[in-house]
Amino acid sequence: MAIAAQNWQLAAGSIVPRSGVSIDDGVPALVAAAIARGQGRFSADGALEFSTGAHTGRSPRDRFIVRDPETEVRVDWGAVNQPIERAAAGRLFDDILEYLDERELWVQHLVAGSDPAHRLRVRLVTELATHALFARTLFIEPERACDTVDETWTPGFTILHAPLMPADPERHGVRSSTAIVIDFERRLVLIAGTQYAGEIKKSIFSVLQYLLPLQGVATMHCSANAGADGDVALFFGLSGTGKTTLSADPNRLMIGDDEHGWTDDGVFNFEGGLYAKAIGLSAEKEPEIYAAANRFGAVLENVTLDPTTGAPDFDDESVTENTRAAFPIEFMPRVAEGGRGGHPRTIVMLTADAFGVLPPVVRLTPEQAAYYFLSGYTAKVAGTERGVTEPEATFSACFGAPFVPLSPIVYADLLMERIRRHQPSLWLVNTGWTGGEFGVGERIDLGATRAIVGAITNGSLREIEARVDPVFGFAVPVRCPGVPDGLLDPRSTWSDGAAFDATANRLARSFRENFAQYADQVAPEVLAAGPRG
Repeated sequence: MAIAAQNWQLAAGSIVPRSGVSIDDGVPALVAAAIARGQGRFSADGALEFSTGAHTGRSPRDRFIVRDPETEVRVDWGAVNQPIERAAAGRLFDDILEYLDERELWVQHLVAGSDPAHRLRVRLVTELATHALFARTLFIEPERACDTVDETWTPGFTILHAPLMPADPERHGVRSSTAIVIDFERRLVLIAGTQYAGEIKKSIFSVLQYLLPLQGVATMHCSANAGADGDVALFFGLSGTGKTTLSADPNRLMIGDDEHGWTDDGVFNFEGGLYAKAIGLSAEKEPEIYAAANRFGAVLENVTLDPTTGAPDFDDESVTENTRAAFPIEFMPRVAEGGRGGHPRTIVMLTADAFGVLPPVVRLTPEQAAYYFLSGYTAKVAGTERGVTEPEATFSACFGAPFVPLSPIVYADLLMERIRRHQPSLWLVNTGWTGGEFGVGERIDLGATRAIVGAITNGSLREIEARVDPVFGFAVPVRCPGVPDGLLDPRSTWSDGAAFDATANRLARSFRENFAQYADQVAPEVLAAGPRG
């Protein structure tokens, strides 16, 4: 069946696949196709597991934005947002079309954005059934978004996904055999040379991060949940800091685990599924996520299966530490209807401080919130990357720099305008180390972090006495229900107070050095809200 014959034109060209095309197949058909073609395998409980080959994570250095008159003046060009010229992107487009002409294809028509006023129609064309299933899992099926796919349906963006086709750096103007190219003028995403499924999801997040702020929507790399009375909490954080885990609260309704917008009406989820880190996943620590990942309809990425029983080994990082589980949000036991909620009463910024000097919880002023949002701090630990032998401070603006096409100031200003208007309580929660830096101390117990977050969302932590941290200047509660008092004072957990002071000052200096890039773009009060010294 020719896509063009079904009115599925692809920008300046169309695909007439010689091996057939499957359009909008549901989960059972996509799973069956993947198994039949050797693209994936069943786990013991019926999840579909597949390997992403050489790429087990995103390739941020291989992501490009087409330079055109509009993007030229709007995009924050640099190491994150690399330009590619129109002619080079056009050659990649032509070559992907020619390549996909020869392949069996799966097409999915989906929606990103649970708010009908701000949804984006997305068409995925891929050569792999596994990735069509992934997209169907992570995006929103049109009927769930009050949308209908018919002959008049027009995509806002089309993803041409050719993961098994290597890009040619010389011909295509890219860095390697991998290329992720966003073309805002032609409303296209081109993906070549990588099977990592997260590129599909994150490319559209980047698109929304470009389009929606221009409509006055604050776009956020955060999870969100809501209490029984509708009180919404947001959890900002980089990968591995606990966004998914902490928003999966047994006493609250999940809105979403990764990507949201905040409008004049409240917050809304961009997605229809969850994409949880699976390393260390267990029924004891994360029962809801564990159950959701171990059933038919879930997708496991690079997870080792027992060769005899097919049981997933979530502790095995021999393939990658970045193992993943994707599943529809409905697999969670408590979900907010429609993927939407009111205005947040609580905002939590998560960090995994491997230096062991940040308190497990601190209160933030609005100016401090702006400072730490722009900083987007977490830390790499020894062994996670080649050459990393000790904790290394990592700053990712807006807790998601790889997905931020505009200046970080744009996102900070939108967020702070809403914070000033709705006055949520503001917090920084450290899910990293205590008692010493990584290799000496230990990871803060998840139970203690859950108790802290519970005290934040139920309001009991707001009235507790706080001390002012002498280095960072923020307010640190002196006690928290369910948490040992000593844990709240990180210096007291170290055996060497002088070593703690030196490490804290070193981290504070890293903050100041990183924030220097914003010194002339923020209000003096925000600049002064950072670490002292």
